[in-house]
Amino acid sequence: MGRPLFYEILEKPATSCIIAFCTAIWFYLQKKNLGYSQVGSSYETAVEGHHWRIITSAFSHISIIHLVFNMSALWSLGIVEQLDHMGLGSLYYLQYSLVLVVLSGVLVIAMYHVLINRFKVEYFRRVTAVGYSCVVFGWMTILSVKQPSTKLNLFGLLSLPISFAPFESLIFTSIIVPQASFLGHLSGIIVGYGIAWGLIHGMNNFWAISMLAWIGVVFVISLKKSGTFDFEFLEIESVTDSSLPSVRFLGNGRVLQMGSVPVAGTELV
Repeated sequence: MGRPLFYEILEKPATSCIIAFCTAIWFYLQKKNLGYSQVGSSYETAVEGHHWRIITSAFSHISIIHLVFNMSALWSLGIVEQLDHMGLGSLYYLQYSLVLVVLSGVLVIAMYHVLINRFKVEYFRRVTAVGYSCVVFGWMTILSVKQPSTKLNLFGLLSLPISFAPFESLIFTSIIVPQASFLGHLSGIIVGYGIAWGLIHGMNNFWAISMLAWIGVVFVISLKKSGTFDFEFLEIESVTDSSLPSVRFLGNGRVLQMGSVPVAGTELV
């Protein structure tokens, strides 16, 4: 007889919280009848300044099957939280999940940019992606390097050697689910290898909190600039150089000038 679910939740607190959050987002999207066009990320929306979609797309799922598949895989990968003796654990899991969300989201947009502008593949201009698979594939990859003897269990029916799971899952998903984002999953694998091999390293609580704060700032500003949500306390205007937007906080007259960052079908990630 297996262990009660309650004890497993205690052993995987970060994983459990992320699953609960993604599930809550799914319920919210269903209740508000929101779809890919409202929360998904695409090259076209990125160019238009909807940078907030990199975050919302990662945690959003439109279909229940997509949600269940991603969360089932994520639950199995929660073993990372139990590997404190290997320098992993819950804090590591949270810190690098944040890295995976941001870098994989930016990387897939960069791939679209190259395909559209270098190879003239216009199909990728409007491809809209949602889902947590980029992070799932990233953790598969990290575990395949850090703990190659681990097994990845899906739905309690399928058990894959973790050392082969990233590319097996990439090929399997692309064949079984034509709508699955090959580039989105591949971006998670690439970032995952970068973390596992130490090319992306140095995350700690300070950098994670700093990164989260900057994500919050960019999220709010991009919502305002794109006209998606009007924050009455925030006004964005050009100061001297039109290429350097400024942010004015109404009420205290303070103005912050920031350097601009050049930005370079539907898919499930």
